Formats: sequence, C-alpha cells, structure tokens
Amino acid sequence: MFYQVRETLREISAAEIDENYITAGYVNAAQLEEFGEGLGFSKSTVDSCKTANKNFRSGVEIYDEYTFTELRIINPYDENGREDCVALYIKKNLIIVVDVEDYDESTKNKFMAAVNKYTYKTATLEKIIYTFIDSLITNDFKYIEDKGIEITEYEEDILKENTHENFNLDLLHLKKEFLKMHSYYEQLLDITDAIEENENDIFDSEDLRYISNLGLKITRLREDTDSLSSSVTHLQDAYSASLDLKLNNTMKIFTVITSIFFPLTVIVGWYGMNFKAMPEFNWRFGYVYVIILSLAVVAVLSIIGKKKKWF
Repeated sequence: MFYQVRETLREISAAEIDENYITAGYVNAAQLEEFGEGLGFSKSTVDSCKTANKNFRSGVEIYDEYTFTELRIINPYDENGREDCVALYIKKNLIIVVDVEDYDESTKNKFMAAVNKYTYKTATLEKIIYTFIDSLITNDFKYIEDKGIEITEYEEDILKENTHENFNLDLLHLKKEFLKMHSYYEQLLDITDAIEENENDIFDSEDLRYISNLGLKITRLREDTDSLSSSVTHLQDAYSASLDLKLNNTMKIFTVITSIFFPLTVIVGWYGMNFKAMPEFNWRFGYVYVIILSLAVVAVLSIIGKKKKWF
C-alpha cells in the first residue's frame, strides 16, 4: 500500500513510485520481497524484515541511495508488554515502513496519520518522518511523569515503614523497565543522528531542523528516564538502610534484655550448685530472699538502662 502526495493523496502501486513526488508506503515482509529488488534494496535487508529483531540497538545501515533500519516500538501503557517491530526504508522522497510485528496495527495508524497530516504544498519527507516518530513517543512524557509520582510514593512508604514483602522486587522491575526505555530512546537517537548526518544526500538540509528538534525531544526523554532510574537506585539504598536499621533496633532490644536478665542466670547457676555448706539452703526465708534479690537486680539494671537511654 503506497500513497503519493500530489494535489490529493493518491494510492499507487510499487511500479508507479516516482521520486519526483513524496511517497509513503506501509507494507508487510511478503510484499517487500516482491518489489524490494526493483527499488534497489539489498537482499540482506529484505531478509532481515522477515523476523522481528529482539534487540533495540540494531543499527542504521547507510547505502548510496537509501537508509535502512529496524525499529522496536514500546508502548509503556500496554498491559501485556507487547512491543511492535517495523523496518524503515528511506530514499529520496520515499519512506517505506515494513510491518514485521504490528500486533494491533497501532503503528500503521500512526504512520498513516503522519502521512495525512500535511497538504501537497507543505509536505516534506522530513516532516513525515518527524511526525511519525514523534507519534511513537507522544505518551512517553505522561508515562515518565506517572512513574515519577510512583517513585515518590515508594519513598513515602519507606519513610512510613509501610513496605510489603516484595517491595525490593518491585523496585528491581521498575529499574529494569527504565533500562529498557533508555535503550529504546538510544535506538531512536541512532536514527535521528543518521538522518541528520545525511551521508547519502537524501534530505533537504533546510528541513533537517525538524529531525534536529525531534532528536532534542528524545534526548530529554532519555535524560528523564535516566534520572528516574537513578532515583530507583537511591530508593533501593534507602530501603536496604531501612532494613538494616530495623535489624539494628531488634538486636538492640535483645541486647538490652540480655543485659538486664543475664545476672539472673548467674544467680540461678550460683544456687544450683547444691553445696551443703550454703547457708541459704537451711534458711527459712532463703526462697523469698532469692526472689527479692532477683527482682532487685532486674529493677536496678532497668533504672540504669533507662538513665543511659538503652531503651
């Protein structure tokens, strides 16, 4: 499916592509194989569109007449965690998006919206690329803002000692999510950098400012994501410190208890020796005496501990 931007947006076949007019296409891997060779695309790039790339940093390949790259697309609000995958071919006045894995056709819809946005007089290849990639990250600013609020709530839970058993695991998942977003933005920056360099002279230098602005926007997103990732690292440290403090307080309580009641162990050991010469054995009030002695020792040590702020 190809669309040529003339006085009206006109649907054409691959054979009707004219480099004098801006053309945009959204095809699948099977369709690409049919006309790819005719457009001068290398067989290696065509074959790579048959399977989804599992890595974000796939690189941008620059050829004499076209630029090729693969793009994994993250929707941070997708509950199933699915990631679309497309390939991009960019030639003089031509952009082709190859559907490798577009689960719900959301990427296709965004691409068609970018193609339909501009009129014949205002449309340029750079504007279409800008609008398409910008639509892929349009929800990411809200996502980062929401995650910032979530991290603040986690911090509040730590301070209030309101954490649950899997709290540290939740932080780890959050950090993993930010690392994935970082790789995603790095991938997009690879593409914008390659377009700005314009090695194969595909783009109009004057309109490259749109790509430059897009690169700045993606850079801000990457920096915000890195900042959130650092915040999660600090939260992990704070949580570990909180656990250590709880453990220290527990050990302190046990130490105080041991210090107060340890003399009773000495008394029990002492009177448990059963020597016949011990006068208390034959004393009528020996039992009461030991009780009073034990209570007195505990009381004195408790008063001393209170003054020294052991508890």
